[in-house]
Amino acid sequence: MLPDLSDYKWIVPDFIWELDEHIDFEKLSKALPDAEDLAKLLPDFDKIGESLSSLKGFFSPGYNLVSEVIGASDLLLLLGSQGDTAFRATDQGYENDKQYKKVSDKEKIDQLQEELLHTQLKYQRILERLEKENKELRKLVLQKDDKGIHQRNLKKSLIDMYSEVLDILSDYDASYNTQDHLPRVVVVGDQSAGKTSVLEMIAQARIFPRGSGEMMTRSPVKVTLSEGPHHVALFKDSSREFDLTKEEDLAALRNEIEIRMRKSVKEGCTVSAETISLNVKGPGLQRMVLVDLPGVISTVTSGMAPDTKDTIFSISKAYMQNPNAIILCIQDGSVDAERSIVTDLVSQMDPHGKRTIFVLTKVDLAEKNVSSPNRIQQIIEGKLFPMKALGYFAVVTGKGNSSESIESIKEYEEEFFQNSKLLKTCMLKAHQVTTRNLSLAVSDCFWKMVRESVEQQADAFKATRFNLETEWKNNYPRLRELDRNELFEKAKNEILDEVISLSQVTPKHWEEILQKTLWERVSTHVIENIYLPAAQATNSGTFNTTVDIKLKQWTDKQLPNKAVEVAWETLQEEFSHFMTEKKGKEHDDIFDKLKQAVKEESIKRHKWNERAEDSLRVIQHNTLEDRSISDKQQWDAAIHFMEDTLQSRLKDTESVIEDMVGPDWKKRWLYWVGRTKEQNIRNETKNELEKMIKCNEDHAAYLANDEVTTVRKNLEAKGVAVDPCLIKDTWHQVYRRHFLRTALSHCNLCRRGFYYYQRHFVDSELECNDVVLFWRIQRMLAITANTLRQQLTNTEVRRLEKNVKEVLEDFAEDSDKKVKLLTGKRVQLAEDLKKVREIQEKLEAFIEALHQEK
Repeated sequence: MLPDLSDYKWIVPDFIWELDEHIDFEKLSKALPDAEDLAKLLPDFDKIGESLSSLKGFFSPGYNLVSEVIGASDLLLLLGSQGDTAFRATDQGYENDKQYKKVSDKEKIDQLQEELLHTQLKYQRILERLEKENKELRKLVLQKDDKGIHQRNLKKSLIDMYSEVLDILSDYDASYNTQDHLPRVVVVGDQSAGKTSVLEMIAQARIFPRGSGEMMTRSPVKVTLSEGPHHVALFKDSSREFDLTKEEDLAALRNEIEIRMRKSVKEGCTVSAETISLNVKGPGLQRMVLVDLPGVISTVTSGMAPDTKDTIFSISKAYMQNPNAIILCIQDGSVDAERSIVTDLVSQMDPHGKRTIFVLTKVDLAEKNVSSPNRIQQIIEGKLFPMKALGYFAVVTGKGNSSESIESIKEYEEEFFQNSKLLKTCMLKAHQVTTRNLSLAVSDCFWKMVRESVEQQADAFKATRFNLETEWKNNYPRLRELDRNELFEKAKNEILDEVISLSQVTPKHWEEILQKTLWERVSTHVIENIYLPAAQATNSGTFNTTVDIKLKQWTDKQLPNKAVEVAWETLQEEFSHFMTEKKGKEHDDIFDKLKQAVKEESIKRHKWNERAEDSLRVIQHNTLEDRSISDKQQWDAAIHFMEDTLQSRLKDTESVIEDMVGPDWKKRWLYWVGRTKEQNIRNETKNELEKMIKCNEDHAAYLANDEVTTVRKNLEAKGVAVDPCLIKDTWHQVYRRHFLRTALSHCNLCRRGFYYYQRHFVDSELECNDVVLFWRIQRMLAITANTLRQQLTNTEVRRLEKNVKEVLEDFAEDSDKKVKLLTGKRVQLAEDLKKVREIQEKLEAFIEALHQEK
């Protein structure tokens, strides 16, 4: 029954043929049974009719089975051969079945079938034992140095090279469109049909998360199988190796896969189209790339997203519509065939069955539960489902206990099929059972498809590269092709240069901005809460006491915090100015979003030194306590500062009064505008209050109740009804204007008061305590600005620069962030060019290695 394998010598590397130099095959052959003992196990071929002459010739007496059939080179070639054998044997089996039907004597046929089955099982056990020995020998060879086995290294890396191409394609072609027609083995099936178990048997390790009836495969998992001395697994984006011979590593691997699946699923979804890439190496593994897809479901249950069923169908179709994808269709043999959903889907994607391999799982349960064994035979022969397949297989991938080891399941599977009625009655052929035969067949089909399609795909990407390069030359003839990572590095350097520019800002510039901004923030408080209340004092002693108390309270609570806020906002404004400043023709707006995001994140992370407020409080308190104006220049500066402040406040107050009472007679005549009813009432109230101030220019800041009543009655006498609250509100602005005008005139009188100040205003009616107050405020602003500038240049700018570097490092590691912040046709075109070039180079290297191996 052994086919001619001479066409498959290319599969086995050259060093295999030289193994007789390292292995004593004489000793190996002595360990096998004698030819005579084997011959006794054979049936009496003289009783076989003319129709079986080929079999008679194969098992004729004198044929040396040990030296010819299980010779060293032919034996290892047998073990390394792939699954075309299985498919050729299928056709041969069908021809033999036709010949058996021609035999008239039914008893002879039954006897012949039984004898053939026993012989087949006997040889199967011998081959299994030799295969185990061969596996150990191959492992020892792989562990040796590279000397003399460079061909083996080439062969081992071939599948890894192909897997790299698929990974790059996955990143480049996230939508899985028609550009990617490279072969994969796509594992599809109904939920809980045993897809994952089949894959684990092929990988020879329990690598996937397991659940009882619940959906465990939530995203596609690409598994690259390759041969190696050690049984290990690793993710494409991680350097950690999981030792698949250790249970703790297996548990960690399963947990990591589950975590990655859950992370890939977006909020509100149940499954994801994002592919998890896993490499599995080990002795005796068949080289191929498989993609395990989420199980197809018929009903969306509670806890699932409403579109889960449609999403799974779309993911499955996206992978299966690839004309070079090999579809491994998994069907649960323990359930009714009519309940299958996936078979209809597969028949739509591959109606002629030219790239589909059908696998029936849980055959042990099916044999127990199915009343008609012929039904299993109909499934395997492809007569029960409305789909065609390249090959049909029956496997057992479990014993009902998820903790069972792969080795124990393999032994259970082989034992089951040896004793199964399905084989004894020839419903199934020996080459159609066990996951080992399935793995050989799938691997052979995979590599056959790769050789047929890879060069065509390389040509397609070559054409795509030419089109993209032409588009770039036409659209961006003067720009270099910088992909997203290269653009990010360029932007990173620009941002760091701009941060360094902060340290080049002059101290004078810092202090001017800080002093101006701080006064804008605190001026209202100084006028309203310190100057105005103190000015109500009748003598200088009371004025100074009130000022000192108010300044102390202000310094203890609000002033240091407000100063730090101003400094931080000033630093932000300067930083933003440098980050957003246009640089003429050299400015590249493609970086604007990235710079804005870096600026916002850096500012968000930056925190001002907590001790800054405490040290600033002491400095400000000591400064405000000083009343000693040393020279006339400082006095004049204080006069100028006070005058500017009061004039600015007076202008604001007059503007408010104008809004309250409406336009005066000039504007009414020139612009033909009038007053509203409320403005007329306000105007009459204002006039009445101004009369009161004229009568008493030293009036207090607040109206007494009897004064409010007097004003109201006077207005009522004029026919104007007014509310007391409106009178008080109008009084506040009228008195404020009167106070500011009086203070300005007093300020003008104090221009020459420095001489009297030096004599402490002795023998003088002039008192300029308000000038001293404004000098103290002005000096505090200057010293505070100087202190804040030192904190900025010595500490905070450096800390901000450090934050910017950290943010840039974080962004550099976040691919999604870079995709979001560096966008546009130019970026995408450069990215596509980079990916296509990389794919083309990888494909060409793979094709060259493939030709070398062949």
